[in-house]
Amino acid sequence: MSTVGEGSVDTTPPAEAIPDATDGCVVWHRRQLRTRDHPALAYAARDYDSILPLFIFDPHFYGDDSLACDARIRFCHESLVDLDDQYATHGGRLNYAHGDPIEILSRFSAAGWAVVATADPTGRYGLQRDNAAAADCDVTFVDGDGLSRNCEDPRDGWSDAVEQWLTNDQYTWDPESVSLASVETHLSPDRIESTYGIEPTKTDVPSGGTDAARDRLRLFSDAIGSYPGNISAPVDAKSGTSRLSPHLRFGCLSIREVYQYVQDNASGRGKQMFISRLYWNRHYNQKLEDWAGWMDRAVNPAMEKFYADSHDPELVDAWKEGQTGYPMVDASMRCLAKTGWLNFRMRAMCASFLCDLLAQPWKPGADWFYYHLIGADPAINYTQFQTQAGMVGVNTMRVYNPRKQVRDNDPDGEFIREWVPELAALPADHLARPEKTPLHVQDDCGVVVGETYPYPVVEYEAARRRCLDRLEAVQPDAEQALHIPEVARRASLSRRGRSMGANDDSPTDEKSTSQSSLSAFGTDR
Repeated sequence: MSTVGEGSVDTTPPAEAIPDATDGCVVWHRRQLRTRDHPALAYAARDYDSILPLFIFDPHFYGDDSLACDARIRFCHESLVDLDDQYATHGGRLNYAHGDPIEILSRFSAAGWAVVATADPTGRYGLQRDNAAAADCDVTFVDGDGLSRNCEDPRDGWSDAVEQWLTNDQYTWDPESVSLASVETHLSPDRIESTYGIEPTKTDVPSGGTDAARDRLRLFSDAIGSYPGNISAPVDAKSGTSRLSPHLRFGCLSIREVYQYVQDNASGRGKQMFISRLYWNRHYNQKLEDWAGWMDRAVNPAMEKFYADSHDPELVDAWKEGQTGYPMVDASMRCLAKTGWLNFRMRAMCASFLCDLLAQPWKPGADWFYYHLIGADPAINYTQFQTQAGMVGVNTMRVYNPRKQVRDNDPDGEFIREWVPELAALPADHLARPEKTPLHVQDDCGVVVGETYPYPVVEYEAARRRCLDRLEAVQPDAEQALHIPEVARRASLSRRGRSMGANDDSPTDEKSTSQSSLSAFGTDR
């Protein structure tokens, strides 16, 4: 976790360092760290003579209270360096500032600069920041991400609008028609990392930036035929999925660029499955755009305090540390903490395990995922976690069986042996339930359950029964809450007019419901 280092950075740039502008526009980069298919950049280049590209290092996202691990911050910084290189090819550069965004943007506004940024779905902090930027700094927020805004029912015509957006021409701008301005701040990602003590420790983290993203997209498209069989098992998913989530989260590529590239360069079932996940990306982002509360409140008010009375920090810690006595859960949680990656099936299993079997509240788990995942998109992470935890109020009877996940997705124990090395010598047929391993087998292989590896923190069958009883008891209230129009809108699906390949990655050991497809698609793509 990052901490404030020995150095310090004042709010910068100071007002006197900002040049006056008569027909200039600041392009405030936040998540969309690219120059291609960028709606705000295209808007500024069309209407102004001079552009000043700007990224603001917001202290809110650094330090001990940040919900971003150092590896994700480093990925963002690498993407900024790549964006700077993109502007350099046009004779300019990316400018940096540090401090409260409203204070900094006010200084530019006072010097005569217009300010434009992309409209991005965000949680409560970002919503308050953007509202203040619009009110105090006259920031213009340009949409252009395929989402519906400022309409009574965003579901009306949603699928057609998204499909049209994906196939439309990408946004363009002519670097020859504008000048690229700059302001000297003596800031760089390296200086920010030194100031905040950013020291990533995760391994196997992808490189940030548009060039790296395009390389990955090309490699994945060439091998997309094997994609359908590589989704569920974590060993297969590590190399068989696109691993583009971090690049999409930081906008190194636009969703539309990825969609159009795959349409033009891939074919078959793998192509259709991957494209369906791009639609789901837009769906989840639409959910956060519609309601900023996904990150901190249960979507169904009947579930708001669910499991609050059984909250046990020691159980939560066992889950976080991969010490639950369930090897597939423990391997998954350790992989997440060490690499910042975990495929969707395993994330869904771990979320279900924490909330359903350990009877723990959803938010500490969702925050833990969001902190560690390099590609954590706030919209996708929190809506998916709430869905798996039953907080939507439908689909509540789905409970993952972590033992069956071993048999289905790691039968030889390759994933478990990598991340739970204390079980490396245990025969594969005992990995689903190490505690049932005969004592003489434990002695022979040097695995002593209760000493070298913990006993299960809960007994599966009893925990599952308790979970189902509690869910059944709250179900009438949850269903009644879904009749409240506001709750129904935030909880509903944005459906497409044709099949989205539902259940290609849906769990097979959980009770099916009419909305099982919502949980079927993750961000691993």
